[in-house]
Amino acid sequence: MAVVIPTKGSEFSMKLRNSDLSWDVFLEKVYNLKGKEFIATDQPVETITNILFSSGTTGDPKAIPWTNITPLKAAADAWCHMDVRKGDVVCWPTNLGWMMGPWLVYASLLNGASMALYIGSPLGSGFAKFVQDAKVTMLGVIPSIVRSWKSANSTSGYDWSSIRCFGSSGEASNVDEYLWLMGRALYKPIIEYCGGTEIGGGFVCGSVLQAQALSAFSTPAMCCSLYILDDSGHPIPENVPGIGELALGSLMFGASNTLLNADHHGVYFKGMPVLNGKVLRRHGDVFERTARKYYHAHGRADDTMNLGGIKVSSVEIERICNGVDSSILETAAIGVPPSGGGPELLTIAVVFKDSSVTKQDLQQLRMSFNSALQKKLNPLFRVSQVVPLSSLPRTASNKVMRRVLRQQLTETNQSSKI
Repeated sequence: MAVVIPTKGSEFSMKLRNSDLSWDVFLEKVYNLKGKEFIATDQPVETITNILFSSGTTGDPKAIPWTNITPLKAAADAWCHMDVRKGDVVCWPTNLGWMMGPWLVYASLLNGASMALYIGSPLGSGFAKFVQDAKVTMLGVIPSIVRSWKSANSTSGYDWSSIRCFGSSGEASNVDEYLWLMGRALYKPIIEYCGGTEIGGGFVCGSVLQAQALSAFSTPAMCCSLYILDDSGHPIPENVPGIGELALGSLMFGASNTLLNADHHGVYFKGMPVLNGKVLRRHGDVFERTARKYYHAHGRADDTMNLGGIKVSSVEIERICNGVDSSILETAAIGVPPSGGGPELLTIAVVFKDSSVTKQDLQQLRMSFNSALQKKLNPLFRVSQVVPLSSLPRTASNKVMRRVLRQQLTETNQSSKI
């Protein structure tokens, strides 16, 4: 059954299926149920409780079912790593379309905590006052929000001393911005939290039981194991620092074992190395383990990028950008980390049919890309830079090597800052 919302007014231009409900009829049924008591029933652990769509680990959008186990995974992560407990007030600006929305419901309520829900944008001083007045004890953020608070000084004059710890997820964070954030709450710790919709929570995070390093993860999440693969695809020994594509242990509490519109084994396990008789699980991020045994995330290993906490396929962006102007031959969309660290910045590499392009042309094209992406894909996406190229680097089979482009543009940005 689907609940269908008309695009305009309350009239439909198409006939609904017999099993479907219009939004108005759905609301009427809800109103008629007031005062009725529902009896809970036992259900198998694999019963689907929620379905979320995500570009996830491997680019193409996937329908990922959450089961009866997933709420326990979310609640366990919050309890174990962020010390969420009975009587706490948990606030995390998010929505139910992103995994952190249902995660917040489970992580707070199953641990006996309250959710602090703010209606409106979290970027202004109104939200800062709300955090103060609600006496929030655990505040979740994404780095983009922190950057906005810092630049606008939105938190000035508000008392955040009730905060016991912060949580951070969705993007790579910046050390200077996060030191500033800690200073808003008497230098309480920030627990970095990285996972995925198909994980039901995190696979690597910080912990209030360990010394933390800003913008770094200190431990695999409870019930998870991490492996960093070398260039030949073999796991680097756990006590050895290194950088490479991240793989996860095959057995992980709360993680998905099926997809509604794709082959789960093909997406997450096919072609992965075997360790101790178990096939490792693909995740797709590039991770670094330092000599002090902290972890740093270095973006995607494949053609997916993270923009504002949303994983999106490069192909989805390029499809829109290619049609913006007739002078464009082809494009490549890459998420490039800023030189000082922090959230990825969307860069579009463009090959033009005619090479005579001015800086003014590039600026106008950047504005056109922004307009098209925000209208057709996501209103929060923003192109930071347009780079003209004579051609795109390709493999022998003609696939665009976006990872090579990302590395080149990252090195160019860093050298320009020196």
